[in-house]
Amino acid sequence: MADSIIVLDRDGVINLDSPDYIKSADEWVPLPGSIQAIASLSQAGHKIYVATNQAGLARQKFYLTDLEAMHAKLLRLVGAAGGQVEKIFFCPHHPDAACECRKPRPGLLNQIRQFHPGTIGTLTFVGDSVKDIDAAIAGNAEPVLVLTGNGTATLKVVQQRALAIEVYSDLAAFAKARISAFPL
Repeated sequence: MADSIIVLDRDGVINLDSPDYIKSADEWVPLPGSIQAIASLSQAGHKIYVATNQAGLARQKFYLTDLEAMHAKLLRLVGAAGGQVEKIFFCPHHPDAACECRKPRPGLLNQIRQFHPGTIGTLTFVGDSVKDIDAAIAGNAEPVLVLTGNGTATLKVVQQRALAIEVYSDLAAFAKARISAFPL
């Protein structure tokens, strides 16, 4: 049986975003309902991954140890809620680096495909930015938009481009709809 993979952007989807970067575990604050949404999706049998651009590393706004502490907090909270994140993938490069892993390029999704041990059925990418939507399309994944973070501004672009994608108010609304529509 093929696995249902759900890839989540981090900032603006799982946690509050900031134009000044999230620089520490203390600044990393989950959005209401996001942790339970991840746990519910995981408990329903979906494999959860995170794919996030972290240019703050290249800009020296924070260090790898800070990022690891943020991700440890995310994993700890999801685990305490009864869920599991398979792995967190991140791009540490500056936006000018032209690397393959920085969204909107599909490199992080390709890394997930290479890492995942099972057969992948559907691969859904939930994001709040145009970069997330474009990465999903480039990576042959189903794009889903949430209206948290940059989602409201992104919705205008999605409508201008006439993209037919699912849109939800937040990650919790997506999880509820996905679990009821695709029980595993």
